[in-house]
Amino acid sequence: MIKKHLILVLVFTLFFSCKKDYKKTVKEKNKIDYVDPFIGTGGHGHTYPGATVPFGMLQVTPINGISKWDWCSGYHHSDSIAVGFSHLALSGTGIGDLADILFMPTNNEVDLSKGSSSRDSLPYKSKYSHNNETTTPGYYQLFLEDHNVNVELTTEKRTAYHKYTFKKDDKQSVVIDLGFAINWDTAIESAINIENDHTISGYRFSKGWARNQKVFFVAKFSKPITKHHMFVDGNKTREQTSKGIKTSTQLFFNANNTQELLAKVSLSSVSIANAKDNMRDGGFEFDTIKKDAEADWEKALSIITIETPIDSLKTIFYTAMYHAQVAPVTFSDKNGAFRKENDSITKAEGYTAYSTLSLWDTFRAEHPLLTLIAPDKVSDIINSMLAYYETKKILPVWTLYANETNTMTGYHSIPVIAEAYKKGIKGFDAEKAYEAMRTTMMQDERGLNHYKKYGYIPFSLLDESVTISLEFAYDDWCVAQMAKALGKDDDYNFFLNRSKAYRHLFDKETGFMRGKSVDGSSWNEPFDPKHSNHREHTDYTEGNAWQHSWFVPHAVEDLAQLHGGNDIFTQRLEQLFTESSEITGDNISADISGLIGQYAHGNEPSHHIAYMFNHANKPWRTQYWARQIMDTQYNTTPNGLSGNEDCGQMSAWYALSSIGLYPMNPASTKYEIGSPIFEKATLNLLGKKTFIIEAEGVSNENIYIQSATLNGENFNQTSISHQQIIEGGRLHFVMGNTPNKNWGVD
Repeated sequence: MIKKHLILVLVFTLFFSCKKDYKKTVKEKNKIDYVDPFIGTGGHGHTYPGATVPFGMLQVTPINGISKWDWCSGYHHSDSIAVGFSHLALSGTGIGDLADILFMPTNNEVDLSKGSSSRDSLPYKSKYSHNNETTTPGYYQLFLEDHNVNVELTTEKRTAYHKYTFKKDDKQSVVIDLGFAINWDTAIESAINIENDHTISGYRFSKGWARNQKVFFVAKFSKPITKHHMFVDGNKTREQTSKGIKTSTQLFFNANNTQELLAKVSLSSVSIANAKDNMRDGGFEFDTIKKDAEADWEKALSIITIETPIDSLKTIFYTAMYHAQVAPVTFSDKNGAFRKENDSITKAEGYTAYSTLSLWDTFRAEHPLLTLIAPDKVSDIINSMLAYYETKKILPVWTLYANETNTMTGYHSIPVIAEAYKKGIKGFDAEKAYEAMRTTMMQDERGLNHYKKYGYIPFSLLDESVTISLEFAYDDWCVAQMAKALGKDDDYNFFLNRSKAYRHLFDKETGFMRGKSVDGSSWNEPFDPKHSNHREHTDYTEGNAWQHSWFVPHAVEDLAQLHGGNDIFTQRLEQLFTESSEITGDNISADISGLIGQYAHGNEPSHHIAYMFNHANKPWRTQYWARQIMDTQYNTTPNGLSGNEDCGQMSAWYALSSIGLYPMNPASTKYEIGSPIFEKATLNLLGKKTFIIEAEGVSNENIYIQSATLNGENFNQTSISHQQIIEGGRLHFVMGNTPNKNWGVD
């Protein structure tokens, strides 16, 4: 009996010991394991699946070779043909460019004399299947079926790494086509130089969305080049160097008893010498670079950690955090040099210069998110804006490869600067920044002449007059806040008064912002609030009156009074979400997508609207609609974004909203409280501080805040300041399935 008892004790001891050891081996997955870069590559998301690092200079990614709107990044998930792998790409824009310096491995000799007028004419294209395609942060893999080559890509900040695995006994070759272009882009000059048996270099100058883009490159290979074919504008040459409009080459390599061929590529906007200086030292340590890229992403993604039992929510959240940190992109070289659009070379002294500044989109949530997760990047971005300001004495609108594209409306460098300064972010000259803000809003370009003369832009003088007037008004308010912070009282009063321009355009009869005549006594007729005419002969930018009548983020209370008070205001807000989703017109903007009623989450002008209920004593409606948007406009498929990603804005909206915060008015430095969807979110801040947001009892049904405490004290307000967050602490919500109409109400 004693023996039997001892055996049972031993068995139980072993069982619990094993169970304890098992618990040790089961650990939480890494953040990067939840990221799916394919999200957004379908539908109208316009993202790319290739390899990059946080805010990296390079985006090495597959290119389908189609010039259509849904291929703005060069890739769309519906496609199954690749023409190569480029080193620059745009994430989620509505205009296509880049796809520069195209590499394509192939196992056969091809005729490059035919040029690259269309995908069908490219002799090096290949079919592929999504079944043999993988992507994770910092890594991409694709098997090329026509060439029997497996392609793997990774990168660090300024050097991309390629690994091509050929079949045994197959020819090993790489095509480099500098004449290739998609969408708006066109090569105007290019050159290739075979420097030695392992190294080539060259450049590609082009015009397109970026009107003066100059890319210099150097590439090194792990095996010697044994033979090459060089082409200049369709003509074959025996020279080692080619120069023309469209140049291309095919390089051949001996197998040397290995099926792997590795390459590393670096770029520069300045010179080939700088591209060489940008190249990472060492050999072709592909796996090491891949691990380093993964570590960079894990660190970047871990700045906000979430806790939820629902893996799909983790995938959406961490992919959003990923997309929010692929742009802006590093633009200055290792030595600080970068090219400006006037071809002058300047140097980023004490900062890194950034480009791909999609400010009309990103001032709303992307840049506010960066003030929390990457504050060190914010001052660098502002210094980059000030460097661009020096060229024309106007702050940038939409900067692509240091070119001012003047895409979209307003001057939204201004709220980014005002927000950063008011949040206490240092590292830029505040007086110089204010001078740039003031000078920009006092010049006459892009409708400011009319705005200054009339107090708004009359519809007969400029298309998109309502949207532009409303955005100038907000920019004015931001200048006023900066002026006040710097003690410039006269300027404060001047710009604050001008920021009330929205009052001129509000039609009390209809409740909409409308195009007004020069004499200020009549509206643009006929009027249909659902009508869209994409960017011409219209009063609204990429939308209609329903979507654009709410852009008064700096004066919501006053807007509510214009409507006749909070009750009428919130009734009309509700109608926005419940109205028929019909859009009328013969030239409807494709950007109107992600519709909930007339609310269009697929485009940025709608992004702040759900949070306006907070300012009209109905915060539970903000909680309801914010959750509805999160639940319906994001998913884990390639179609998981309801509109263009727009360089991080679509994802930043989710990243912030899902933890219960949103910067409805970024320059106010306050975050509106919405409806947190995670049990716990931890913000890991500077100085080893943490800010924890807890949502007790949260579920699909429990979306309403019942009560809240901040650091153990009762918290009964619908916003929280940036300062309160960065000081660290704990914000605890109790959630329920019915609204508490007393919480957060004045």
